[in-house]
Amino acid sequence: MMSVYPQSELISPSQLAQALEHNPLQVVDCRFQLSDPAWGYEQYLQGHIPGAVYLHLDRDLSSPIGRHGGRHPLPEPSQLVKTLAKMGITLGETWVVAYDDSRFAFASRLWWLLRYLGHERVSLLDGGWQAWQGAGLAIASGLGEVSSIPIVNDFVPTVQSDWLVDWETMQTKLNSPGTILVDSRERDRYEGKREPIDPIAGHIEGAICLPWQEVTTPDGYCQSPAILRQRWQEQEKAEEIIVYCGSGVTACVNLFSRAIAGLPMAKLYPGGWSDWCSYLIKS
Repeated sequence: MMSVYPQSELISPSQLAQALEHNPLQVVDCRFQLSDPAWGYEQYLQGHIPGAVYLHLDRDLSSPIGRHGGRHPLPEPSQLVKTLAKMGITLGETWVVAYDDSRFAFASRLWWLLRYLGHERVSLLDGGWQAWQGAGLAIASGLGEVSSIPIVNDFVPTVQSDWLVDWETMQTKLNSPGTILVDSRERDRYEGKREPIDPIAGHIEGAICLPWQEVTTPDGYCQSPAILRQRWQEQEKAEEIIVYCGSGVTACVNLFSRAIAGLPMAKLYPGGWSDWCSYLIKS
């Protein structure tokens, strides 16, 4: 399955296979399981796209957990920049291609973080690891080699601080007529019928539900720009859209979908429901 999209946010397995000789290019494996944090790296060692390096959701794409801030606080930009520099990624130049095997659930976090830092040359692999394997393309094992581009220390981020909303700001947004809150979790978690992770079930008052899984087909391919534009049509009347999930990870799939649809970047409440819960629990 291969589609032509109007932007470079997506790349198909065949296109990536042709681009692996492109310089500068860095492929990043973002596979992860919340229930088994070591699993993704173990899978990477067993097999990955040639030249790919691995970034761990907890260690690389998040900062340590505190009392508040949610289960996956955003990494400090200075620390993330060091990690990216070690990989040979040059701001504004290196083309980064991220993939996972979870319908963009974790790769989109890296996509959003790079855009947040001001680096726009980043794409997601359409169909993910399964599509790469299904196409019968080359697979490497063991530790991958970082791009041959010389490591530079001039990755100066242009942090898009206005893309974020914290808990304090969220208090002012509740019931605001110009703001729409979008909960990206599965509908049964949004409705409070099931909560496998956080201590309290439910959703933030006034939020609507747009589950992140709707961005892709069941086999992990991105929906068309037309379908995604239609999906956001009702929300575009708002002055401001704030997207959240459990901990600021899968919400990025919804933010990615807006880019594919050609819509402006919405704001992210990175702490999500897990941060919101932390203020509801009496100490």
